[in-house]
Amino acid sequence: YGFGTIQELELLREAGFHPLEVLRSATLNGAQVLRADGRIGSIEAGKLADLVVLEENPLANLKVLYGTGHIRLDDEGRLRRVGGVKLTIKDGIVYDARALLSNVRAMVEQAKRERGIETLAQP
Repeated sequence: YGFGTIQELELLREAGFHPLEVLRSATLNGAQVLRADGRIGSIEAGKLADLVVLEENPLANLKVLYGTGHIRLDDEGRLRRVGGVKLTIKDGIVYDARALLSNVRAMVEQAKRERGIETLAQP
């Protein structure tokens, strides 16, 4: 799972696949190819599942799957960051994705300061 995977999903959508088909290609279809669909690939009792919890619907816009969401214009014409992963559930452990991103952001900012690299503001 990463930026490349989301871009591939967006390309499938642009090619005309229905959003449900696109998400299924990233989950159940992959498990079926691996012959592991009895254990993974869908949310069912008894199956292993790593999940992401989102505030927006990826069927409407796959860009909300990016960890930091995406930028769009609001009703007043201002740039606003929306979407993004809220929680990640991995091996039964719930992670606050935004807190993790905040920690990483702070580490990157510190490393940039130490090296004298200018940071550009983002919405």
